[in-house]
Amino acid sequence: QVQLVESGGGLVQPGGSLRLSCRASARKNSIASMGWYRQAPGKERELVALITDRGTTNYADFVKGRFTISRDNAENTLYLQMRNQKPEDTAVYYCHEHTSFGHDYWGQGTQVTVSS
Repeated sequence: QVQLVESGGGLVQPGGSLRLSCRASARKNSIASMGWYRQAPGKERELVALITDRGTTNYADFVKGRFTISRDNAENTLYLQMRNQKPEDTAVYYCHEHTSFGHDYWGQGTQVTVSS
């Protein structure tokens, strides 16, 4: 069973920065892509950023230029560096993994609150 353990959420002021981490228990050669999603109260879960096993990245328009997704393959850890955060970035952020076998796994979520 794959486990995704997230950390790094919290409260940040507008314009501030946070870095989320997600450690995956799956063997790295079975991961096709990993990504970050978020869900705000009353809204659907939405893709924030994605990185493939080849390192190709994809970002939602609302975070382009502010957020950076990266992977440390040696540590099997996914990161999301968030800068210049806005109140509308407030949400629960979820780590996601899609394996080469076609399976999808989710982390438990970590709360990010952007407020003064």
